[in-house]
Amino acid sequence: MREILGRRRRLRFRRSERAAQLGAALMCATEWKWPVLPGVGLEAARGRGDRDRGCACPDPECVVPGAHPFDPGLLAASTDERLVRWWWTNRPAAPVLLATGGRAPCAVSLPAVAGARALAALDDMGIRLGPVVATPTRWSLLVAPYSMERLGDLLYSKDWVPSSLRFHGEGGYLVLPPSQTGRGQVSWERAPLPGSAAPWLPDVEAVVDALVAASTSAPDGGSRLAY
Repeated sequence: MREILGRRRRLRFRRSERAAQLGAALMCATEWKWPVLPGVGLEAARGRGDRDRGCACPDPECVVPGAHPFDPGLLAASTDERLVRWWWTNRPAAPVLLATGGRAPCAVSLPAVAGARALAALDDMGIRLGPVVATPTRWSLLVAPYSMERLGDLLYSKDWVPSSLRFHGEGGYLVLPPSQTGRGQVSWERAPLPGSAAPWLPDVEAVVDALVAASTSAPDGGSRLAY
C-alpha cells in the first residue's frame, strides 16, 4: 500500500512539475515576449534508475546535459502561443530555453560562489537588479539587450576577464526556471516581480565591473569552467 501511495504522489508531482514547465514557457513567450524553445532534456541511463539521467542528445559526454537546444534548433525560438503549447504538450518535461539577444534579454553568468559575492556587492552599491537565475553551479544575471560590439568595448578596458565569466548575447541561450537539468534544478535567486509586464532589466554596463571583480576573486581564480 505504501508503495502504491508513493507512486501516486510521485505521479502527481511529475504532473504538476510538467504543468509548471508549460506555464513558465507561456509566460515568457506570450506575456513578456521572450522567444523560447524546449531544451533537449534528459533520459534515463540504460540499466539505471530514473534519478540517474543523462542528456538526451547523442553526445555521451555532453557538458550541459539536458540544458541546450537540439531539435528544434535555436533559430526556432518563438513567442507564438500555439507553437509553445504544441512543444510542451509533446515534451512536457523539456527545459525552458530563452534565446538571448536581439530584442530579448541578454545575460551574464558566473560561478555560484562568485555570483553570490557579486550580488552582495551590487546591493551594497544600490544597483537595481533584474531577475537572477540560479543553478547548483552557476548564477546568471539577466540584463538589457546588448550588441557584441558594445560588449567588446566594455571588456577592452579590463586588465583581465576571467574565462569563467560568460556572456549570453545574440545567438546564445539560457535555461530558465523551473527547468530540471543534468546538473540539478534551475530556480530564481531573484524572481521577476509578479504581473504581466516584462521584467525590468539593468544595463550590462551597470553590473559588469562587479561581476568581473567577483569572478577574479573566486577561490579557483575565476578560470575554471563550472557547469
